[in-house]
Amino acid sequence: MARFQLRVPSYDTMLLPTVAALRSLGGSGTIEEINSTVMELMALSAEVLEVPHGNSSISEVVYRLAWSRTYLKKYGLIENSARGVWSLTANGVASEKLDPKEIVRNVRESAKKENIGLGSESEESYVDIEHREEAAWHQRYLDLLLALDPNVFERLVQRMLRESGFIQVEVTGRSGDGGIDGIGIARINGFLSFQVLFQCKRYQGSVTSSQIRDFRGAMQGRTEKGLFVTTGSFTRDAVKEATRDGAPPIDLINGEELVRRLKELGLGVKITMVESVEVDETWFAHL
Repeated sequence: MARFQLRVPSYDTMLLPTVAALRSLGGSGTIEEINSTVMELMALSAEVLEVPHGNSSISEVVYRLAWSRTYLKKYGLIENSARGVWSLTANGVASEKLDPKEIVRNVRESAKKENIGLGSESEESYVDIEHREEAAWHQRYLDLLLALDPNVFERLVQRMLRESGFIQVEVTGRSGDGGIDGIGIARINGFLSFQVLFQCKRYQGSVTSSQIRDFRGAMQGRTEKGLFVTTGSFTRDAVKEATRDGAPPIDLINGEELVRRLKELGLGVKITMVESVEVDETWFAHL
């Protein structure tokens, strides 16, 4: 594993590709769109993309790309909305020549002035505490999902789909059913609807293109739309296979997207809002 780890690009070498990816996407994109575009721009091999980050279910490349976005955000080149969409700022759009070393140096100096990450000289000691806290609860949530009984996990996906507007969601999970774990009806604008078959895979590995093909084969003759949910990730070939021309499309939800969606729906999380009070000194001048 160590020799593979050395081949994974560092977060600073992915700073400019991340900006380039956003530009090619029209100035904004989801994390998945940005990551996928960066991987293509850098021509990263499947071998490199499948290197895991420690014992977690996310890849090392995806983990480091998160740090790349953090540095770019701190530097003022990109920003993210509450819905998880990242976009170029005015500075990001206007910038022509960017120096990765300057970005890293500037962010680290600002972090030191704010007393963030005193002590260790590691990469993470200079970056956002909020980022580390988010990564911690995210991983804890994934660990709990991985510990669930397969039947319980299927029911959780069923609940997520219902909360997302699906109706008549049924978990089948019959053996010999080609991996079909359930079926539901997606509603659009309250009157358009279509049937969706879904498969749930609760594990840490990467779903391959052959598994996507097997799932599509099980869908044949039953529906034209599929949904594959996993706590792990998807290989690049699996993503391509899911949207292959001439084949029924299959939507993919990886571990990161799954946790984010469950958080948005308030399933399994408690969000505490901290009140911030600021004294308006100018108000007193008008008394």
